[in-house]
Amino acid sequence: MDEHFDTIAITRQDGIVELRLHHRGGSALWAPWGGLHRELGRAFAGIAADADVRAVIITGTGEDFCAGFDTGVAPPPLSSAMWDVILREGRDLLMNLLAIEVPVIAAVHGAAFVHAEIPLLADIVLASETARFADKAHAIAGVVPGDGVHVVWPMLLGPNRGRYFLLTGQEIAAREALSLGLVGEVLPADRLTDRAWEHARAIAARPPLANRYTRLLLTRHLKERLAAELEQGLTMEGMAVLAGMNISHG
Repeated sequence: MDEHFDTIAITRQDGIVELRLHHRGGSALWAPWGGLHRELGRAFAGIAADADVRAVIITGTGEDFCAGFDTGVAPPPLSSAMWDVILREGRDLLMNLLAIEVPVIAAVHGAAFVHAEIPLLADIVLASETARFADKAHAIAGVVPGDGVHVVWPMLLGPNRGRYFLLTGQEIAAREALSLGLVGEVLPADRLTDRAWEHARAIAARPPLANRYTRLLLTRHLKERLAAELEQGLTMEGMAVLAGMNISHG
């Protein structure tokens, strides 16, 4: 995995790979085209293909995990061809993450308001006391929540709370996330990264084949659900975006 990424700082040590999301060295920002949307799927694919990896850590930079959008990236002209690219990258984001055959640890600090489902798909999820989870990118912004959040959040929260969460943009703070089972531990911010590495080192010291088969078993139902529902969700999200564009230009 030698590819350079503009939005992901990669550290490798003793079979552990840490992915630290960032925007020009600060807290990560999202763009629905390029940036993290494109690079994360590629990074996950590279890790999945690397037989030397023993554990993976996903974390952020600065005060927030990923709280908003990169407004400095000009959107390309929206078209069916462009949405095909977005669909493919959106599929790769989640399916390539789940294709990683070693345990994944997420360390979430501050606000995770855009694609918070990515760290929550990790096997061990750690949160700082300042962490907050929400989906600010879809329904409350007039966008269909079809890029996997429609699968992950109702699965994690239950059908009724999951739908409420997506439709209202509700924020869930760290302690409530712990009580709901979204995260496994809540820690002071200055302990978060160290604790992630403690878990990663403990996992990396275990028999590789046991780790691999454990990961495959624990992610099997997630892969099945997303394989069944992700592409339809992305297609419907794209149809609504393109329809809205046609109405505004009509």
